Amino acid sequence: MTTALKGLKVLDFSTLLPGPFATMYLADMGAEVVHVESPTRPDLVRLFPPYANGQATSHSYLNRNKQSVALDLKDPKNIELIKQKISDFDIVVEQFRPGVMQRLGLDYQTLAEINPKLIYCSITGYGQTGSYKDKAGHDINYVSLSGIAGHSGRQDSGPPPMGIQIADVAGGSLHAVIGILAAITERQSSGIGQYIDISMTDCVVTMNNMAAAASIAGGQNQCVENEQLNGGTFYDYYRTQDDRYISIGSLEPQFMNGLATTLELPSILQKGASFDSDDRKEVKQAIQNKIQTKSWEEWRQVFSHLDYCVEPVLKLEEALTSPLAKERNWVVDVPLKSNAEQKEPQLACPIKFSRSQMRYDFIGQDLGEGEW
Repeated sequence: MTTALKGLKVLDFSTLLPGPFATMYLADMGAEVVHVESPTRPDLVRLFPPYANGQATSHSYLNRNKQSVALDLKDPKNIELIKQKISDFDIVVEQFRPGVMQRLGLDYQTLAEINPKLIYCSITGYGQTGSYKDKAGHDINYVSLSGIAGHSGRQDSGPPPMGIQIADVAGGSLHAVIGILAAITERQSSGIGQYIDISMTDCVVTMNNMAAAASIAGGQNQCVENEQLNGGTFYDYYRTQDDRYISIGSLEPQFMNGLATTLELPSILQKGASFDSDDRKEVKQAIQNKIQTKSWEEWRQVFSHLDYCVEPVLKLEEALTSPLAKERNWVVDVPLKSNAEQKEPQLACPIKFSRSQMRYDFIGQDLGEGEW
């Protein structure tokens, strides 16, 4: 067996989360990734606690399988060095604000003159054009501008601060990987590379998908706790007797019938599919009253063998050690150094091929440890 992207070479100038997560996926699938960092201003993710094996755990994870090269991009000699080597690379990934790479002399137009086959991907908050292109931002800002936060959360408490970076990863990282792989495929017929402009805000807007379709084409304004999948129906989370939660997604008739029977609540069948807001509230309250009569573990046992789309809300440490995590290999042990016996547990790449394999050669390197 071999890796799917063996033979591809990536020059990665990105930092923090969006770009490094994207290039980690490429590296896991076999691409050779060279991560360029400043020797005086290293990637801040190296400093984020907690630490394990002498390094920040986030750095060790996001930069696994990558060669770390320390170069001061303000030094003209290093710019010339990169230009000398750029013909060896297939892909460039960068995450600076628009205009920075051009000022450094490492923009797509300049490098493509040297290597016409180069695929060059820029990941930014707001894209390379438009009035927002030079603004600073973070995940919470991109999600806010996308409209997602506007129809998420509770009416009495507003949008929820999420436990993950939606725009950074689902918007920036994954769309960057999609764009890069599409450009690689196109290059096979055209023989030339191209530039990819990834705006995390543009991309996270598409995460609205069905809600946006209803709004744009159906003229249906999306409101907090008013739609089928955002808390407007009994499709929701419910607090247990011991202040934990279970999730109920029993929308289809057969699941709804099973839920009503299990909870002994005929009102679920009578009013669960109603479009009337008072009916919906009545059903949700009846379910909540019932769920609060038992503990989280008791409800987990009740529904463990019932296929009604009811599952316990797990804490992260519970999820990562669950039977499902072990069955689907969510966690892998990655060597600290190439061929080292000591290993660090990390999240696995979730893509599973029938022939190709993933590689987990080593965790993120010390600054400047790599070769290119």
